[in-house]
Formats: sequence, C-alpha cells, structure tokens
Amino acid sequence: MKQKKPKYKQIIDAAVIVIAENGYHQAQVSKIAKQAGVADGTIYLYFKNKEDILVSLFQEKMGTFIEKIEEQIAGKESAAEKLYMLIQKHFSLLSEDCHLAIVTQLELRQSNKELRLRINEVLKNYLNVVDQIILAGKDSGEFSSTLDLRLARQMIFGTIDETVTTWVMNDQKYDLVSNAEKVQELLIYGFGKR
Repeated sequence: MKQKKPKYKQIIDAAVIVIAENGYHQAQVSKIAKQAGVADGTIYLYFKNKEDILVSLFQEKMGTFIEKIEEQIAGKESAAEKLYMLIQKHFSLLSEDCHLAIVTQLELRQSNKELRLRINEVLKNYLNVVDQIILAGKDSGEFSSTLDLRLARQMIFGTIDETVTTWVMNDQKYDLVSNAEKVQELLIYGFGKR
C-alpha cells in the first residue's frame, strides 16, 4: 500500500540521486529526506532503515526496468531479435539515468552479504526474462539444442552487466546504446569466423 503513495516514489527517486552522488555508506537518511523534500521522520513511515531504502529502490526500479524490457521484446519473432531488444533497452534505460546506473553498477555491490542476497532475489525476475529468450531460441532452432541454460544466462547477464559497469567507470564518456548490436552479435556468434 505504501508503494502507491506519492511520497514513497519521491523518497525512492531522491535515494537514487543521494546514493549515486555520495555513495551508499555516506548517504545519510537525512540527506535522502532533504533531497525528497520530506521530514526525516517521514522516511521511517515508509522504510525501516537505509538498507530497506536500498532494497526497495532496487525492487521498484528493477520492476519498472523489467516491464519496459518485456514491452520491448513483446511481439518480436526471433530469439536473436529479442536478445537485441533486451540489451538495447537495458543500455538505454541506464544511459538515460546515470544516477541509477551508478547505484546499480557500483553502490549495490558495496553492500553486505545479507543485502546482496535480498537484491539477488529481485534480480531473479530479470534473469527469468533472459531464460525465456534462451529457451525460445533453443525451441526454434536458432540456438544450439545443447546450449546450457544456466551458463548462457550467466554469459548474457555478465556481458551486459560488465559493459554497463565499464561505461559507468569511464564517466559515461561514450554512447552505451551504440554497443547493443555488437554485444548481441558477440553473444550469438561468439568469436567464430562467419
């Protein structure tokens, strides 16, 4: 119910900015409250603590992220096309919000083990979308029938994730989205000569 209230979204959006600009450990709840334009105590009406803000932020943003990716791949016929759309949308969503890119690529990884486990739970829905693309490709014969689902998922996610992390670490100095086709081709064709 809290998630439907406007202040919840205000706080989440403010947390993205404050965490990106200050780092998770230096992002005090009071800074998040100030950025959101709410009293410090208001934060605690919606969240238990800063960790809860971080996990909720990831749940909220990843939920929207997955919806947009699913919209993008809906109606695409081939698995290769779906994979391209997944990569392209992933890159474009993060390139449009550099604060979110910093939070997802750098700050989430600095959290403690328990927090990372909670974040990994949220990530499962994204990985399910990747699995659906792989399975569709295997079923249609586009991908090898012997393709290992788990390994293929790790390769796809790992490649996308590392490409975004490198872009963030390079201060977003180049067009991330322009790499989508190259990444998709590398994932589908590997290093083989065509």
